[in-house]
This record gives sequence, structure tokens and C-alpha cells, in this order.
Amino acid sequence: MVLISLCTLATLLGLYNLRTLDDNRLTSWWWVFDGVAPFTFFLMLVVAIALAYGISRLSVRGHGSVLLLFTVSFLITVGLWQQPEVNIDAARHFMQAKYLKLHGIGYFLGAWGNEIPAWTDLPLVPLIHGVIFQVFGESRLGVQAFTSLLFSGTVVLTYLIGKTLWSRDIGLYAGILLLGMPYLLAQVPLMMVDVAAMFFLTLAVFFTVTAIARGGTLLCLMAAVAITLALLAKYSNWLMLSVVPIIVLAHVRLGWKVVSRRAAAVAAGVLVLMGVFLFTKFDVIAAQISLLRSFQLPALGRWGESLLSMFFFQIHPFITIFAVLSVYLAIKKKDIKYAIIGWMLLVMMVLELRRIRYMLVLLPMLALMAAYGLEIVRRVEYRKFIAASTVVTAVLIVTAGYLPFFQRTSANNIKQAGEYLDSIQAGTAEVYVLPQTNSSVNPVVAVPTLDLFTHQQLVYHAETGTTQAALAIARLPWRWTWEVGSPGYLSPPGTTGSASTVVVIQSEVGQTVPDLLVERINGYHLEKEFAETTRVFKYQTIVRIYRRS
Repeated sequence: MVLISLCTLATLLGLYNLRTLDDNRLTSWWWVFDGVAPFTFFLMLVVAIALAYGISRLSVRGHGSVLLLFTVSFLITVGLWQQPEVNIDAARHFMQAKYLKLHGIGYFLGAWGNEIPAWTDLPLVPLIHGVIFQVFGESRLGVQAFTSLLFSGTVVLTYLIGKTLWSRDIGLYAGILLLGMPYLLAQVPLMMVDVAAMFFLTLAVFFTVTAIARGGTLLCLMAAVAITLALLAKYSNWLMLSVVPIIVLAHVRLGWKVVSRRAAAVAAGVLVLMGVFLFTKFDVIAAQISLLRSFQLPALGRWGESLLSMFFFQIHPFITIFAVLSVYLAIKKKDIKYAIIGWMLLVMMVLELRRIRYMLVLLPMLALMAAYGLEIVRRVEYRKFIAASTVVTAVLIVTAGYLPFFQRTSANNIKQAGEYLDSIQAGTAEVYVLPQTNSSVNPVVAVPTLDLFTHQQLVYHAETGTTQAALAIARLPWRWTWEVGSPGYLSPPGTTGSASTVVVIQSEVGQTVPDLLVERINGYHLEKEFAETTRVFKYQTIVRIYRRS
């Protein structure tokens, strides 16, 4: 136990001292722990390890352990709901969901990819978000609750896959270790599609394994539906679902005829379900795939992150170490079923997809690999302590590092401004956006993000925005922000200039204000300014709220 504690302490302190090597584009330790003193970090780790030891001494058996796993994973992410939307892609996803909320499912299905810009998104997750808006109101909280439920569901599915393929213990440790990935935990509160895509992919793997192993019309149908949902969630799932033939081959011991018949039934279901979607949206899908091949795939080389960052800083090092050890164990045991969980990571390595956001969907498989490798530790109490230390220190990294860092970024200005508009019951607020002075991002994307955080009516004015030449846009890393354009539902009404509240979003404190805007806010006073900034990101959003005097 002492050795495990010292290894935990030494490993994480070593990463802290080497944090300049973390080249993650969102949560680099170099930025996250910039204001945390070494001794403070040391004390936090000591307390976390002591807590992990106490947790590891607890004993929960039977179905209660799965329920506890679901509940704990949900509560951990609830504690992170207060973070702002630090990824500007959230604006695009919100706009798609908002169109469904305003016009209904029928309009969404018909207009998706046309009047509703889709970029390289697939429709399933925005559709679900839009339905949540319709049922529970246009609230970020509803989306966050849904995503946290999906994350907890993924934890349980990871457990079920491990239990089905090997044993209850491997499944349980895999579910626990999925909580030991700081980057993954930080993604759950965001209005993105990644966590949902991870859930649907894990669901597809579980039902495919079950259908091939047991057979039956119902299971084959459920597997076909799960695979279709995964295909409709995110394009990276299309690549990862190459694991389906591996699942079939791993069960060949049941007999070629039996396995082939079950696989054919699942495939037929997928072809029917996906065929309808591809037939109705063929032009949109073809254009998206062309964009992925011509723009995003070549750009991955420029956006890449190091393996050190992905597997040691953003994922707990113990998970990576035991995942590597699992390869040795699987080869030693000649375990063909191991190929099911190892395939996706192999695909990622072969294709050199070196960005953790794009490998997020396969993290449950990595957790299963680590749980498999943890079997090399024979004593149960040691395995429990390692797993508990992994999770507790990962949660510490997120709550003491990532969350405070996010709240210091200018993205938090948008969140606070939206909440302030609600607190003063602003009613209709006119929004003006000034050009970005240091970033190539279209500043208009701040408007739907602000809309996400407020229940007040926003009216967007494009007169103060910026434009870009088409040739320049094609080369921009944030190309979608220009091509998607401003949200049509925020176009100015006929009563321009009547709002008692004016919101100005700019990129610098003291940024030059156009004469048009100076004239517009004449007779207004500056009531509130949200100007938290950081030098980490070029894209900045300073929000000033003016009220009629």
C-alpha cells in the first residue's frame, strides 16, 4: 500500500514538474496548474491518496455496486456543470438544436444540412438536444443532465462489456477506471456531441457482442438499432465501428454458420435503417465526407498532440500503464476476445490520429484494457487501492485544476453575462459584436453561445461584424465559424433601436468602437462589464452591458 501511494505521488508530481511538455490545446497542465504552488499540489495529492485508501477499504457487493458506480459518476460530473462553454463548437450545436425547438422535428429533419447548416455534424445529438429544449425549456441545465446521464450510462455499459467478455471484476474495474480520465470528465458538462457519441458507440459494441454471442431476433434488432444510432452520432464512429467484424471473428468458436447468420441479421437491420437516412440525405453526406477528406483530415497533422500529453497528462498514467500490460497478458493467454477492446486503439495508432478529442469515443475500450491489465496485480486490496487512487486523483486534477482554469478564461464572461441578463429581466437585448483583433474566429459565434446562457430575447446586429474573403476562409482553422454564418433566428426585427438593453461583445478591453455603435448607445450607461481574460487563447470575449439611462 505504501509503494502504491509513493508511486501515485511520484508519478503525478513528476507530471506537474514536466507540465511544459503537455501540448493539449484546451487543458494543458502548463496552463491549468500555472497558479498552483508545488507544495499546495503536493498536499492535495496526499489528501487525495488518503481518501482513496479509505474508499478502497469499503466493500459493496451485488447489484448495489453497479448502482453506486452510476450514481457516483453522475454526481462527479454534476459538480462540473458550472464550467463555461470553452469550446466554440458548442455554438454550432446549440444553433442546430434551437432550430428544432423553434420549428419542430419535422422542419429539423427536412432542413438539416440545407437551411440548417450542418458542417461535418450528424443529426442525432442536435435532434435530441432540440427535443430537450422543447420538453424542458431552452436550458443548458437540461442538456447537461442528459449528457451526464449518458456518461454514467457509458460507465455501466463498460462494466457490462467487461462482465460479458470476461468477469464481473474486470467489468467493475473498467467502469471505475473510466472515471480516471481528467480530459473526459471535463468534456461532460459541455454542449458537444463527443460524450453522446461515446455512449452510442459503447452501446453498439455491447449489443453487438451480446447479439453475436446469444443470437435471437430481439438482440439482433437491438444491435442494429444501436449501431445505427452510433453511425448517426459522429463520423469518427464510422471508423471505430470497424470493430464489428472483429467481434464476429472473436466468436467464431460458436461455429461459422451460427455466427454468420447472426451477423447477417444485424447487418441487414443496419442497412435498412441507415439506408433510409443515406437515401434522403445523400447529397449532404457526400459533401460532408468530401470536406472531412479535403480539409479536416489533412489538418489533423497541424492540430496533433503528443502521445505523452494524451496518455499521461489527460488520461491518468496508471490507466495507460495497465493498458500496455494488458497486451502482454492477452498474448500470454491467447485471448482472442481481447481484440474487441484493443482494435479501436490500434486503428487510432495506425492512422496516427493524435488528438485526444477525436479518440474520446474509444476511451471505454481503453478503460477495459486497463482493467484487463490490472489482473496482473493478484491481491484484490491492491487492485482496489490502485483503482481508487486513479479516480480520486483524476477528480482532483479536474476540480482543482481544470475547472478553476476554465472559470478564468474569457469564455466565462459569456456565461456570466447571460446569467446577468436573466437576473435583471432584460427582456429584449440588442447584441453588437466587434471584430476579433487576435483571432481568426468569426466573432459572431459568441452570439448563440450567449443565447445558450440566457432566457432573454436576443437581437443580433451585423453592422459591426467582420468579413473574410472566400479564399482566406478556406485556409482558416476555424473555417466553419465563417461558413455557417450568423443564426437566422437572431435577425433584427422591425423595431430596431427600441431595446432598453444593449450588449457589446468585443475582444479587448478598450477596443475601438465604431461610430454606428457609439451613436446607438448614446443615452445608455455601462451597467456591467465582464472582462476576465487569459493570455492562453487568442479568441477572447469581453462583454459589456448597457442600459438606457
